[in-house]
Amino acid sequence: MSPDALEPVAGPIARWRGLGRGLGLGLGLVTVVLLVLTGCTSSTHSPPPEQGTVVDLLQQDWRHVPGVVADDDGLRVSTTARSIVRQDGSGGQPDPPVDLAGTHLVAPDDVTVSASFADVTADATLAVYDAPPVIADEFRLEPAGVHLTVRGDDLGITVFDGSAPEDATDPRPVVDEHVTTSGPEAELSVRRAGDLLEVTRDGETVASVPLGDVFGSGELWLGLSSDEGSFTVDSFTAAAPAGADLSTAGPAAEGEGRSSDGLQALAARSRPDFVIGAAVALGPLASDPAYAREFVGDFGGLTVENTMKPQAISPRQGEYLFDEADALLDLAESQGIAVHGHTIAFSEAMPRWMQQLPVDTEADRRASADVLLDYVTTVVSHFRGRLDSLDVVNEPFDVDQGTELQQNVWYRVFGPTYPVVVSQAVHDADPDVRQFVNENGADVPGPRQDALLQLALDTNAGGGHVDGVGLQAHVYDLDTDALSADDLAETFDAVEDAGLLVRISENDVTDDEGQDAQAEQYATVLAACLRSETCVSYTTWGVDDRYDWFADDDGRPQQGHDLLFDDGRPTPAYDAMRRALDG
Repeated sequence: MSPDALEPVAGPIARWRGLGRGLGLGLGLVTVVLLVLTGCTSSTHSPPPEQGTVVDLLQQDWRHVPGVVADDDGLRVSTTARSIVRQDGSGGQPDPPVDLAGTHLVAPDDVTVSASFADVTADATLAVYDAPPVIADEFRLEPAGVHLTVRGDDLGITVFDGSAPEDATDPRPVVDEHVTTSGPEAELSVRRAGDLLEVTRDGETVASVPLGDVFGSGELWLGLSSDEGSFTVDSFTAAAPAGADLSTAGPAAEGEGRSSDGLQALAARSRPDFVIGAAVALGPLASDPAYAREFVGDFGGLTVENTMKPQAISPRQGEYLFDEADALLDLAESQGIAVHGHTIAFSEAMPRWMQQLPVDTEADRRASADVLLDYVTTVVSHFRGRLDSLDVVNEPFDVDQGTELQQNVWYRVFGPTYPVVVSQAVHDADPDVRQFVNENGADVPGPRQDALLQLALDTNAGGGHVDGVGLQAHVYDLDTDALSADDLAETFDAVEDAGLLVRISENDVTDDEGQDAQAEQYATVLAACLRSETCVSYTTWGVDDRYDWFADDDGRPQQGHDLLFDDGRPTPAYDAMRRALDG
């Protein structure tokens, strides 16, 4: 279709915007013009491409997509209310689901994705992404893609280009327009046609966007969601014209295998039961072959990074979304990788309903206690037999590196002995999972470390079942956070004297002082852990810097450089780890 065919015949709305640099996803600069045609005539119809490959997307794998259930009528989609809450409990950036562990499309050429909906109770959204979103602790980085949302006779067309937002928690689209349609059951299509991205409604072109790099990856990831209701997808296809390539693919990690010379294999030569792990997200594991190769090849342990936190597991009271966590565990089990669950009782990453449980009266507290214990039992029972270990209490102490318990909802409901209650409930649901209390700033001898060990001992004395402590070992500043071999040896001796186990649970190291200093610190921590029989595992908080994002003081997303791989390449820290394992 030529650009001349897209000249408006009546009432055009034109938007020109310059788009910024992509978030490390290979996205470049693109200028967007949206032409919404309000007086459509036959000249606005795109000529149908010659028939080529057609994929029935209803028949693909949707098993691990929150809110989506396949049945005889198609796909039934229900609202999940998923959101990402900030550390202080504010916000709630939407986190609509994407089919990560199932099927995505490999479409380097022209392609059309079409869907029709039925039984729309409120709203229905089809999203076609260039890559999965990147999920950080407090925000979601929106990839390039198109979102089509129907609500009654309104069609919302939203386009993101993947560039870095000014506010990490508030990504702004480059196009956000609305078109009146004949109703929610009209067939919608997104079509890549040469240099254009077209949106059609019942065959009529209603919007056209110069493509730029928006769909430049050659892969398409699909999302179905509803903000407030439910709907059925009764037709869903991808089609490519004759001569154009179109195929389906599963998650990248499916084709990877354990390396006989990876970090875990090296560790096993001297300590067969010692685990080298990493915190892992499903998005890059499914979409990035380099990330999948790095993780599966080198690591023997998987910490579920975000998808087992309360806000991800149960965004609405009494409802549970285990889909993405189950997908991660399936992958781990297929590779013989041990899984560490993260986390049960935590002051952060809680959905609003959990934060706001009533505690004013004794009756309130009893009712809220039942709700929280039901949550613990449901979650731990679901994963029973699949977890090697679990953070039953995460970051219990105040955020100012003191020794007072945070007065979170668990504290307000159960009092200062809440770790006993949580530990007992976890044990009742899965008596074989090893329990840990995980904390930051307790990596070196001092009051905070003493308090952590005492909390674990007091919990067990009260009837709990804590096996050990997790020391996060975040090194954000080498001047203040660096860990020495002597301090670590003293720490591990103290843990052993307490009769507990210890795991280095979230190690990452800044490269602000250079990669050599970063590498030395990584090697120091790992070597000290290896020398202590009470240190049973070592985990880095992430795999590749490409997915290491944080918000600066102004709320802007910034990329970290704290991990063992950077954009698919091993860093000097990785080589230092190998030397430590060889030594």
